[in-house]
Amino acid sequence: MDAELSCLIVGCGYVGSRLARRESARRPLLALVRSARNATGLQSARVPTLHIDLDAAADPALRPALAAAAGQAAVVYLAPPPDSGTTDPRLATFLAQIEDVTPAVFIYVSTTGVYGDAGGALVDEFTPVAPSNDRSRRRVAAESTAQAWCAARRVRCVILRVPGIYGPDRLPLERLQRREPALREEDAGPGNRIHVDDLVAAIVAAMDHPSAQGVYNVTDGDCASTTAYLQLTAAVAGIEPPALISKAEALAKIPAGMLSFLLESRRVDNRRMLADLGVQLQYPTLQSGVLASFAEMRRAQEAAAT
Repeated sequence: MDAELSCLIVGCGYVGSRLARRESARRPLLALVRSARNATGLQSARVPTLHIDLDAAADPALRPALAAAAGQAAVVYLAPPPDSGTTDPRLATFLAQIEDVTPAVFIYVSTTGVYGDAGGALVDEFTPVAPSNDRSRRRVAAESTAQAWCAARRVRCVILRVPGIYGPDRLPLERLQRREPALREEDAGPGNRIHVDDLVAAIVAAMDHPSAQGVYNVTDGDCASTTAYLQLTAAVAGIEPPALISKAEALAKIPAGMLSFLLESRRVDNRRMLADLGVQLQYPTLQSGVLASFAEMRRAQEAAAT
């Protein structure tokens, strides 16, 4: 186990901030942030941060700090691609900044959307990618870029393909409050999700297992539909569940972007993650994860009130 690897986290939003807070007491760590708000929150938790804009040209002034943080370290890349195009220039900008150093491992956090629509069938790491939209095509391109960069430098490369991420303050409450309809259960395909803490555990396992290499699906294995997720969240929150509509009605009532997500249907196999990374899921069921998320949110509210 490479437990003492230092870590460079690129992109500290919801997942990256959770990872940084967990690991900063365990190993040397630097968090690259774009948002001043995230930087302030991490600095208050005594997490070292560095501001970087990956939409700008590579900044030579940042290279010494990045080289020191990335050399023989675990680089965890969480920054999303831009919202347009079919490639990921942000990743290219970052890799240009660390061109002259060799990380111990490069971990790219991707999406299970690269598999496209499988008609509800099971997909695993050997299933060919078949992205059906530019959002997923950008991820396929980024995976290839990361793999090629690592291969040229003999750097261990891990691709984590992740479905919907949920957890405290990342539940579909706003959607429920907007009273958006959901597909009837008989029209809703299987869904795939991971609790943020289980995703963080998978990232840490990928860092710490020297044999970890290649692609891993990171999902809880509970393929409850989005409709079931919304209904469970509403029940625990004590608010009205969504109205249920048919697929035909959804074509007229649900925004095209959300509809394309809902109509892509697949079940994602997580056996390689469990067996090879040794991840022990804290929240293997949707119900356990949603209940724990609400419990943490309540504790945070109570602490803020005192």
